[in-house]
Amino acid sequence: MKIIVDPDKCTRCGECREACPKGGRIWAIDRRNPARASNLEFCHQCMICASKCPEGAIRIIRDDNYEKKSEDQGNP
Repeated sequence: MKIIVDPDKCTRCGECREACPKGGRIWAIDRRNPARASNLEFCHQCMICASKCPEGAIRIIRDDNYEKKSEDQGNP
């Protein structure tokens, strides 16, 4: 799983952290940088953060093979 935040769309409003059942454990937000998701082992993959983002800046990829596919595409 991967959570991608579009830095051009993120306004650092904190709605993602407020809506997330694990909020502070997953989401880091400060005034200088876009929201950042980490500690994804706590994520329930409920996608509430993405649905609550007023700017549509959050994209969640739930494919377990996402990282392997990304690695394979970079290797001929």
